[in-house]
Amino acid sequence: IPIFILAGLLVHCVFLVSIFDIYFSSPLVHGMTPQQTLLPPPAKRLVLFVADGLRADSLYELNSSNRPQAPYLRSILENNGSWGISHTRVPTESRPGHVALIAGFYEDVSAVAKGWKENPVEFDSVFNQSKYTWSWGSPDILPMFAKGATGDHVYTFCYTAESEDFGAQDAAKLDTWVFDHVKSFFNSSRSNQTLLSALNEDKVVLFLHLLGIDTNGHAHRPYSREYKENIKVVDEGVKEIASLIENFYGNDGKTAFILTSDHGMTDWGSHGAGHPSETLTPLIVWGAGVNYPQKVTSQFFEDNFLKEWKLENLKRLDVNQADIAPLMASLIGVPFPLNSVGTLPLEYLNNSAHFKAESMFTNAVQILEQFKVKMRQKKETTLSFLFTPFKPLSDSEQINFLKKTRLYIQQRKYDEAVSLCKTLINLALEGLSYYHTYDRLFLGLSIAMGFVGWTTYVILVIIKTHTNLTKTVQTYNKESTVLFYAFAIVGMIIAFFLLIQTCPWTYYIYCLLPVPVWYAVVRELPVIQDLAANLLSLHIGQFIGFLLVCTLGIEILVFSFFYRSALTIGLLVFAGWPVITQLWVQAKTTALIWTLLCVLLAVFPLMPVVGREPNIPLVIATGLLTLLISCFSLACRCLSENKHRSNEELKVYFCQMLSITLSTYVVSSTHDSLKNKQGLPVLNQIISWMTLVSSSVLPLLSPTFLFQRLFSILLSLMSTYLLLSTGYEALFPLVLSGLMFVWINMEQEALQHYGLSLKPKLAVFNFAYATDITQFRQLHLDDVRRSFFFVFFIVTAFFGTGNIASVNSFDPASVYCFLTVFSPFMMGGLLVLKVVIPFVLVSCAFEAVQVTTQLSSKSLFLIVLVISDIMALHFFFLVKDYGSWLDIGTSISHYVLVMSLTIFMMLMNGLAQLVTTKRLELSRRTKHHST
Repeated sequence: IPIFILAGLLVHCVFLVSIFDIYFSSPLVHGMTPQQTLLPPPAKRLVLFVADGLRADSLYELNSSNRPQAPYLRSILENNGSWGISHTRVPTESRPGHVALIAGFYEDVSAVAKGWKENPVEFDSVFNQSKYTWSWGSPDILPMFAKGATGDHVYTFCYTAESEDFGAQDAAKLDTWVFDHVKSFFNSSRSNQTLLSALNEDKVVLFLHLLGIDTNGHAHRPYSREYKENIKVVDEGVKEIASLIENFYGNDGKTAFILTSDHGMTDWGSHGAGHPSETLTPLIVWGAGVNYPQKVTSQFFEDNFLKEWKLENLKRLDVNQADIAPLMASLIGVPFPLNSVGTLPLEYLNNSAHFKAESMFTNAVQILEQFKVKMRQKKETTLSFLFTPFKPLSDSEQINFLKKTRLYIQQRKYDEAVSLCKTLINLALEGLSYYHTYDRLFLGLSIAMGFVGWTTYVILVIIKTHTNLTKTVQTYNKESTVLFYAFAIVGMIIAFFLLIQTCPWTYYIYCLLPVPVWYAVVRELPVIQDLAANLLSLHIGQFIGFLLVCTLGIEILVFSFFYRSALTIGLLVFAGWPVITQLWVQAKTTALIWTLLCVLLAVFPLMPVVGREPNIPLVIATGLLTLLISCFSLACRCLSENKHRSNEELKVYFCQMLSITLSTYVVSSTHDSLKNKQGLPVLNQIISWMTLVSSSVLPLLSPTFLFQRLFSILLSLMSTYLLLSTGYEALFPLVLSGLMFVWINMEQEALQHYGLSLKPKLAVFNFAYATDITQFRQLHLDDVRRSFFFVFFIVTAFFGTGNIASVNSFDPASVYCFLTVFSPFMMGGLLVLKVVIPFVLVSCAFEAVQVTTQLSSKSLFLIVLVISDIMALHFFFLVKDYGSWLDIGTSISHYVLVMSLTIFMMLMNGLAQLVTTKRLELSRRTKHHST
């Protein structure tokens, strides 16, 4: 069995990693030559302001008194420069946003797999191509562009990471820090000859990263006074810096300015997904080489922003975020970043038609270079008779395009040249995508074969070892030896085929994995024959009915990943389960409570995702309700004649009640303190961390009687969950665990109903001795339903209060009782803990169901494995790498979730056993045994 579990873990890890190779390997290629326009550039230097987390509408809209939010920037776009909206891509996070702006490519999802390190993939950037770059701002962003640069011409000035505090009095000080340091930098240059001469060179970039708006948006939401005041601070700062730089260079008219943002922000203060409020960012460009405002009588856009912002008469020039990198390169005359996929937005340039055509030609050649490298790489690793080139850009077509464009430029037909360049860019990008996804079908089929084989094998193992359906005894004869050699030869042929194509080592794993898996399946041929004989003897209607119910159940689970309301439908069906199966006849009260709690739990998936509307009074009310329930439970315990009760039990109980009281107090006082901008009180922080630590120990001190231990686990986890709650989700674990308690009772009734065993007395059932049951019974058809319930409750635990597949479900306010200084890993860890708590409650209840229904945990777990593997196969084919970036992100996280779920459930199974069966003794005393 350990070999089986190890094989299972290995197979699932391969399936999990495979999507990053198949769908999301890095598209970057290396080995291109830099491309540069030879005509003199309009600007000698460029100033880039990035207002982190600034939404387009927040900057452009007028306030309640019909005045602009940012008067200086409004006057620039009305009188001096060009403006538009920059469309970002998902994930709308700071790092990918800055990479798109400064390096010109969209960081692929493989960077996520490498953990957003400073440089998960090597890339070129505008900063690297510049002669000098000076940058000021956040320690999270600046170092990655300095480390990616060749030589030491990129200088960074950062404040400390501790400054990024969501609970601080005013995050706008992060921006004033940047403006003050830039001013002192220019002042000091007057007395530093080396610096002065460097500043007077060509191809200089000054980068100001302004994080205050993002920090205020997280802490107070984008419609808050703080967020809007911060925009004014930035507006004033940009005005001062622009004036300072113009004066420093004696108004030589050789400075270009760009103001934009890396991403926007939702109304509830989060970002990461693909909502328009996150993907629409402002872009204002002015100064040397930039077009003046263009007056228009009418312009058409699908949105109604122009009217709202009263900018209908000024031409709006929208770009993709990656287009800003070639724009910067063109303005100061540096080579386009090697990996850039942006198209130069010509309408922003105020230059000759010749310059525009030459710049566009450079842009097209630079993207074509990437295509050629990608094609050469693929050609070298594919057998010539199997290689299918990208037809629209064959070698002759490429030469034809380039010759034609050169000719048009020589004949001064600049518009035709530009149009041809745009066609070439689009084809080259299509070709890049074509070669990047060249092996996808072949690898996808290999993984699917492995999936189907593994699931079939697990079903056969269940039937063979845990049911009475098969009679055959396995014998090893000549046939099995022939079989082994046949599969070995197939494996060698596949390996040889991959070897002559010099494929990466991961391809060997994906393509060879199905061989041993299917060998294991074919070896169980007698079991398959026995099973087929048994199925044929069944009533055909019953069999089809059972298959339909199974399929429908799994489809509802798959659907619930996209639409949380599917869980509501499932829970309402569950509510009717006692009626459908006639269970309510023998246990009317239990059935009634079951139905009520199912209906109550069914409300949660219909609620908005957590974090949108904080509701602290509701969290406090939940804390008080938990206290009330525990007092009621304690009273019942004291009234009952319990000969096993001891003072130590009561001490543990009171500690847990005290913990709940403290958690309720901490939530209330922390949010009041943050509201009054007094930061996170140290005492509250200490209590929060102590509660977190104690909640993992206290349940182990309680008795191991079934309901006492489960109730103790609930109270401990509830105290931590309250600290991580900001709204209605605080009630979720209470309702969920209520349903779990009733589920344990209902399963007893079901056992009796099917006459599978006598009903044990749950009140005196002890986890510590449950594992001694040697007489595990064989599986019954009803156990499939039992396992399905578990998977359904696990999915409900995940999606009941928000779609964890979307980054948007995470609200930093959840962790404010623990910390307010920005720390992505610590915050991420606490948010994962919040997701895991309902999961633990369900796992412990499932452990109780297993031991009380006399089933070995392995047999039920195998059924759970089959259900989740069938779901995972669905998601494998639903993974997308095209369309809206929200779809892409969600499709990956769905697959990763289901795969991790399987691996995670193995761990949770062990954790649940530990938490329910182990007990820590505070002092030596005589043990009481249940009889």
